[in-house]
Amino acid sequence: MRKLLVVVDFQNDFVDGSLGFPDAVKLEDAICEKITQYKNDGQKVVFTLDTHDALYDKTQEGRNLPVIHCIKGTKGHDLYGRVLQLSEGCQMFEKGTFGSDRLFFYMRENEFDSIELVGLVSNMCVLSNAILAKTALPEALITVDAACTTSFDPQINQKTLDVLESVQITVTNR
Repeated sequence: MRKLLVVVDFQNDFVDGSLGFPDAVKLEDAICEKITQYKNDGQKVVFTLDTHDALYDKTQEGRNLPVIHCIKGTKGHDLYGRVLQLSEGCQMFEKGTFGSDRLFFYMRENEFDSIELVGLVSNMCVLSNAILAKTALPEALITVDAACTTSFDPQINQKTLDVLESVQITVTNR
C-alpha cells in the first residue's frame, strides 16, 4: 500500500508566531511521532509551506486576514521545532493560498492508496488540502488525524471535522 503523510503549514508563524495560538504548540509531539512512523515504514512524507512576500497586504487574503505571516526568508516561514529536523530530505510545496495546486498534481501523479493530513490550521489549509486530496484521488482513503490538527477556535475546529466527515474524509482520534 502506497501511503502519503502531508504535514500542512506547521510553521513558526502558525505555532507561536504572528498567528500562533497555545493549542498549536501542543501538536508538535504527535506530529513528530507521525512523521517518524511514516518514515520508518518507508512511506512518503511531504510538507506544505504557506508562503508570502512583501506584497501580502495587497492580496485578497491579505485584505481579509491583515496579519503579516509566513514571509519567505523569515523565521516565521520556517517549520516549527523538531518538525524542521524531521523534514530533512522530504519534498516541500510552497503555496500562496490555502490549498496547494502543486500538491494536487503530485498526489494524482503518484496514485497513493492512502493520504493522511496533519498540521495547521484545520479550518483553512488542512481542510483545503484534504478536499484537494479527495479530488485528486477519489478512491484513495483520505484521513485527517484530529489529534494532529486544530484551530484557533475550538468550535470551528469541531465543525471543520464534521464537514470533513460529510465529504467522506475519515477523521481519526476525534
